[in-house]
Amino acid sequence: MAGEIPDLEALERTGTGKGAARQARRDGMVPGIVFGGDADPLPISIPFNKLLKMLKAGRFKSTLFNLKVEGHDDVRVICRDVQRDVVKDLPTHLDLMRLRRTTKINLFIPVEFINEDAAPGLRKGGVLTAVRPEVELVVTAGDIPDHITIDLTGMDIGDTATISDVTLPAGAKPTIDRDFVIANISAPSGLRSADDEDEDTDAADVEVIGETAE
Repeated sequence: MAGEIPDLEALERTGTGKGAARQARRDGMVPGIVFGGDADPLPISIPFNKLLKMLKAGRFKSTLFNLKVEGHDDVRVICRDVQRDVVKDLPTHLDLMRLRRTTKINLFIPVEFINEDAAPGLRKGGVLTAVRPEVELVVTAGDIPDHITIDLTGMDIGDTATISDVTLPAGAKPTIDRDFVIANISAPSGLRSADDEDEDTDAADVEVIGETAE
C-alpha cells in the first residue's frame, strides 16, 4: 500500500448553481463537486491559491488524494476534470470522484533502486541514469504500491533495466504496452572522452595511411 497519500482539504459549499459558484470564486475559493462511491454528490470549495499550487506541481489529475471535509468521513478521491477560464487559464471548477477499493486508476508510482553495490558497472565508476524515476501504472485503489523496485545486481556499463525486469504488484500493469527503459548505466564522462579521442586518433591514422606521395 502507498504510505503517503496527500491530503486535500476542502470546505463543504452551501448552495448550488451558478450563483453559489460565483460567490465562492469571489471569496477566493474554487468550487467543485465530489461524486461517485454510492453516495450523494457533495459540493465543495478549495482555496484558490492552494489548488493553483498543486496544479502547477503537475500530475494533479493522476494523483490519489485523501479528501478531508469537516463533518464528513475522509475519502479517497481522484480528479476527473479541472475547468479553466478560457482567457486566463486559471481553475474555475473541479470534479472529484470517490474511489471504491476495487476501482482501477492510473497513477505514477516511484521507482526504487536496490543492490547498487552489486552492480559491476557502478563499481567501475559508471553512472546510473533514471530515465523514468516514476512509472505510470494501472493499479487497484485498495492496493496501491509505495514503489516499484529495480534490482541492479549484475548490471554493467551499457546495460539497461526495462519494465519487463520489474516484478509488478498483483493487479498492476503499465499503461504503455511496449517494453520501455526505466534506467541505464553509462560510462563515466572521463572514459567516454578517452574513447572519443581514441576514435579520432584512429580516423587520423586511416587518413595518413591512405595518402599517396606526389
